[in-house]
Amino acid sequence: MLIIYMFIFMLILLILLIVNFLISKKMFKNREKMSSFECGFDCLSLNRLPFSLQFFMISIIFLMFDVEIALILPLIFFNNNLYYLMVINALLILLFLLLSLYIEWIEGALKWFN
Repeated sequence: MLIIYMFIFMLILLILLIVNFLISKKMFKNREKMSSFECGFDCLSLNRLPFSLQFFMISIIFLMFDVEIALILPLIFFNNNLYYLMVINALLILLFLLLSLYIEWIEGALKWFN
């Protein structure tokens, strides 16, 4: 009985695979549409355009805030006995984040137009 169910299951999978292959076939293979899209850059051109430093700095700032969230969120699950340690840890993380944000602001990394 189990072998019959396995055979039916494999047959259904095979039918779905064949239908998917037939439906998803692209009729027009355009070189530009088949290439990957990478941040608005034309990957088909031979000469490479220089990457803007502002994009890089904004991504670093985003990663800083993302890591800060990843460090502060687990502090919620601390035991009540460690409450003061949790508050001190969260304040140190926020102080480090604000200090780094202030340094980036002084250096002009947050200005989009120079």
